[in-house]
Amino acid sequence: MTLTATFLTERTILSSQNDDVSAINTAALNIFPDPPRLPAFNVEFKVGCPIMLLRNIASKDGLCNGTKLMVSRCNTRIIEAQILTGEKCGNLVFIPRISLTSSSSEMPFRMTRRQFPVRLAYALTINKSQGQSVKFVGVDLRTPVFSHGQVYVALSRCTSFDRISVLLPNDKPDSTTNIVYTEILL
Repeated sequence: MTLTATFLTERTILSSQNDDVSAINTAALNIFPDPPRLPAFNVEFKVGCPIMLLRNIASKDGLCNGTKLMVSRCNTRIIEAQILTGEKCGNLVFIPRISLTSSSSEMPFRMTRRQFPVRLAYALTINKSQGQSVKFVGVDLRTPVFSHGQVYVALSRCTSFDRISVLLPNDKPDSTTNIVYTEILL
């Protein structure tokens, strides 16, 4: 299966907590094989994967916190990606590693490290999905939402009610979770 910008723009999975989003993103990443002739990256994404920008880098170029992109190429110091959302949709951009400094008051020193300000984005938190409209939406409600307003936001991301899938909590473990993710992403 070939992932395209249109395919990734039309689909998303929403969840209420970051831990669930990370688990879904990891499960989704494992569904897709590595690109041919390219080794797996040390970071947690591959060429063709959707990512979300976590910092404002260049607002006028469309590189804002929450921008969804698709990885085109990846290097140790820069990511080449195509913007999937907003006014600059379709533009090819470069995302550098940036210095991030911890703001934790628990440590007696400030720690700085260089990293890419991105996150894998097969799944997003409901809060990060605000303002987006997609063709297919899966909503993971196995962990309760903070308020009924979050459910409204999650369900209103889809352009048609008949293209929404909801994963509800189940008292007994089963294997349907991966099936639901696969149906939404495929």
